[in-house]
Amino acid sequence: MADLATFAGLAEQDSLCVVTSTRPDGTAQASVVNAGVLAHPVDGIDVVAYVARGDALKVRNLRSRPAAAVVARVGFEWVTVEGRADVIGPDDPHEAVDAERLRLLLRDVFTAAGGTHDDWDEYDRAMADERRAVVLVTPHRVYGITR
Repeated sequence: MADLATFAGLAEQDSLCVVTSTRPDGTAQASVVNAGVLAHPVDGIDVVAYVARGDALKVRNLRSRPAAAVVARVGFEWVTVEGRADVIGPDDPHEAVDAERLRLLLRDVFTAAGGTHDDWDEYDRAMADERRAVVLVTPHRVYGITR
């Protein structure tokens, strides 16, 4: 049976995941991101997280329709996490996440998705310049095919 730990195990092997959101006309919009699992910065529940540009279509869709799915896949094994997406960023402030906490959260999500960086100050500047947001998907349904 697939669960969030199984998703995390696959994402640790290959963090490149497919994410879906819903367009205004009800059709699915899919894209690829690097995702990982970490604790939600507000309630501490483990979530699937990724970083996206604040002007990305997936983020715009999630602002209006916060249902999301994230699929991790390695070989013939895959796990999907479906749930509500919270977007936190400079264009999507959260009362419990100030600018400093957002800066650190962007780093945390990046590293949870397997990222490393030689110059964190440069990373922080790029995230701010691109108005990057964190997307946190709280699992409501998890399923897939695993060994």
